[in-house]
Amino acid sequence: MDVELYVYDISKVGPLSQMSGQLLGIRIEAVYHTALVFGGIEYFFGAGVQTSYPGRTHHGRPMEVVPMGTTQLPLEVILEYLESLKAIYTMESYDLFLHNCNNFTNDFAMFLVGKGIPDHITSLPQTVLNTPFGQMLKPQLDSAMRGITQAPVPPNEPPQMTTRPQLIPNGLSSRPRTSIGISQKKEEVPGVVYKPTRLKQLDELLASAKDSCAVIFFTSATCPPCKIVYPAYDELAAEAGSKAVLIKVDLTDAYEIGAKYQVRATPTFMTFIKGEKESQWSGANEAQLRGNVRLLIQMAHPPHPHTLLRLPTLQRLHKTPVTYTKIPPMEKLIAKMGESGSDPAIDTLKKFVTTRQQSGAVEAPLPDLPAVTAFISTSFQKLPPESLFPIVDLFRLALVDPRVSGYYAEDASDTVFRILNTVNRLDTSCPYQLRIVTLHMTCNVFTSQLFPIKLFLEPSYSAPLFQLVTSSLLDNEHPPVRVAASSLAFNMAASNHQQRIQGNADFLPEGSQVELIASLLEAIGREKESKDGMRGLLMAVGLLKYMTAKGGEVDDLCEAVGAKDIITEARGAFPDLKDLAKEVEQVM
Repeated sequence: MDVELYVYDISKVGPLSQMSGQLLGIRIEAVYHTALVFGGIEYFFGAGVQTSYPGRTHHGRPMEVVPMGTTQLPLEVILEYLESLKAIYTMESYDLFLHNCNNFTNDFAMFLVGKGIPDHITSLPQTVLNTPFGQMLKPQLDSAMRGITQAPVPPNEPPQMTTRPQLIPNGLSSRPRTSIGISQKKEEVPGVVYKPTRLKQLDELLASAKDSCAVIFFTSATCPPCKIVYPAYDELAAEAGSKAVLIKVDLTDAYEIGAKYQVRATPTFMTFIKGEKESQWSGANEAQLRGNVRLLIQMAHPPHPHTLLRLPTLQRLHKTPVTYTKIPPMEKLIAKMGESGSDPAIDTLKKFVTTRQQSGAVEAPLPDLPAVTAFISTSFQKLPPESLFPIVDLFRLALVDPRVSGYYAEDASDTVFRILNTVNRLDTSCPYQLRIVTLHMTCNVFTSQLFPIKLFLEPSYSAPLFQLVTSSLLDNEHPPVRVAASSLAFNMAASNHQQRIQGNADFLPEGSQVELIASLLEAIGREKESKDGMRGLLMAVGLLKYMTAKGGEVDDLCEAVGAKDIITEARGAFPDLKDLAKEVEQVM
């Protein structure tokens, strides 16, 4: 998708144009408001992160449209990253000078196209603050402009389009309508009620549910009782998501369908499971409708035996990864870099990390990430291994921020994997400090939900990750390495578990799960010292085993190596972890 920068001048309706020359002592040509436009949507920051159709905001027409380049990222990935920005760019955090629309646009552009917006836009607030009266007038200016920068977006009517957008962000449109056709896959719009008018369309929908279940609601425009259960049917569709296909057929328009199914009264409901008709009933009984549809879904998707057990730890959705956020004395860390510590990229990283620590993410604009990428690449080509750990350690601190980890999830230079490959290549000769900070760094990349997709689903990335974690789990000499490796294994398992417990496909292929569980079980059998390490190991193996396919490769492995006995022995060795160990025993 092509990405464009919309540049607006909001000074014409604000006080700065009159005040600039008289009070500030400088002439301000424009007060910039910017937005990014791609995929037919305009994204900007004001009353939180907002969206509009291009040029339809309260700012009117842009004074300039600047081509920023092209992004190859899928829209789903972009919207995932946008969610991380929403936590930082909130309505309450808006500040005309320190945390404004241009900071948001700059961060977002860095992720999309690998470069920020023009410097003369981002530097304007500081230019004003550097004037004799800038600091004095800052509160008044911020207050006076807030009504303009945070005004509500006018109601948007979509522009005329020849094709329907694949995804529309929240805030612009209601759920995409599907009555115009059913060629799209139902996974794209889970929870919708499909409204076919032709027999072929209905057949395609039923075929798409041959491994699941479907419901047909036969109605008509002249059926008042039907309308009573419309809301309940829509709610059931949202509740079912991708587990069922819910269809509404208006017999007034669907003559072919009516002729085939010979429905004599409305409302009438038919249910199908695994491609076969299961039941049929008539009448606008909401309780009966809800009960029958929920029972149908349960029959098509029977619960896993593990869900019937009492496993409070393993059944919880573990969304928060283990991260390593402790900041060492910054001057000492940079001094260990030698001459490399004077590189401008190090300065920009240092400022970002310290500002974020002292004032929070809202006050910490992103560092020059392309410069950081280039610096790390050069350093790993030129410096000896023993000189690399302070660079990785500083990079580790920046990755705590999901904006940074999100950027490096889509980094074309593969900075994170360059580091992993270097450590793996050194193997047993890798300096202890470099290995430990690399493990900490890799834990921190899980602050972005984008990283697991790349880490697990692309072999060129998953291979170095698995090599790092499996070799470090079995490090007999350094307990801190084993603890860090167990934390990394937990993050990997938790990301996969999150997908599984939400009814989605696993991130980790079955073969990768077998490899990781084998290493975890061996590590559990060896661990005799660290309670923290054992806790991470038990959590990781438990989350990976929970709700696995019965009789699959994971089950075969656990049976072959005596996994339950290994966990029982660990429970005896670490009494403080007996409750967790009991849960893991139950799923083995």
